[in-house]
Amino acid sequence: MSLLQYALWFRDNAIDRVQRVLLGILKAGPIPHHVAFIMDGNRRYARDKGVQVIQGHTDGFVALRRILGICSALDIKVVSVYAFSIDNFKRPQDEVDGLMNLAEKSLLELCSYGGVLAEHGVRLNTLGRTQLFPPAVQEALAKAKELTKNNNRAVLNMCMPYSSRDEITTAVEETVHDALVEGRIEPITEKDIEDRLLTAKVKTAPLDILIRTSGVKRLSDYLLWQCTENTQIHFIDTYWPDIGLFDLLPIILDYQRKVWSQ
Repeated sequence: MSLLQYALWFRDNAIDRVQRVLLGILKAGPIPHHVAFIMDGNRRYARDKGVQVIQGHTDGFVALRRILGICSALDIKVVSVYAFSIDNFKRPQDEVDGLMNLAEKSLLELCSYGGVLAEHGVRLNTLGRTQLFPPAVQEALAKAKELTKNNNRAVLNMCMPYSSRDEITTAVEETVHDALVEGRIEPITEKDIEDRLLTAKVKTAPLDILIRTSGVKRLSDYLLWQCTENTQIHFIDTYWPDIGLFDLLPIILDYQRKVWSQ
């Protein structure tokens, strides 16, 4: 082993030890049950690196694996990610095609034997209009869900193709339809609509924390209904492909401080 290789090995092992210590400290306090991410910044990351856009999305997938490992180590039971917006179909066709190819490959890599979902016992849910995807991606989604259906340690909600307005509109339509079929005369309530949201259909816990990367400060039509007065919303400057434990550390600590102060 060369001196450089030894130095890199020592650095990586030191970082790993520090992270294990930090995870242990965080786990001593209250841990959020449900954390959601808007995975933003892949394209700007690629531009800054001088690489093709699809490489930014590929590195973003690596970041997703890393974040899932951290969340599993913290015993966070539900992670939701904004993987693909319905509006993303309006992007340049070559980028959309690249994303579809990446999705097909990455889904099976996540869920297959030895993949991060299998390793951590995570069940995959998909929330959105998956029928808009090409057949190959739909098949990959179905296979991925089948591979993880018996995992019961945690849940990953992949919102794709998704928009909150579409979710809420569909829930209202279903509420009205069901009321007409049942001949109900009582007023439609907030709970009637909430029970028909996509998150309710997969029995997802209330949203504790929503994190958006890349410094942009907007929700971009993601989980608008679910962001209640109890949801902590954090906007961080880090691009999604660069996200790691040190980005999550102050967010979890802030969550714990607020829980303890209640």
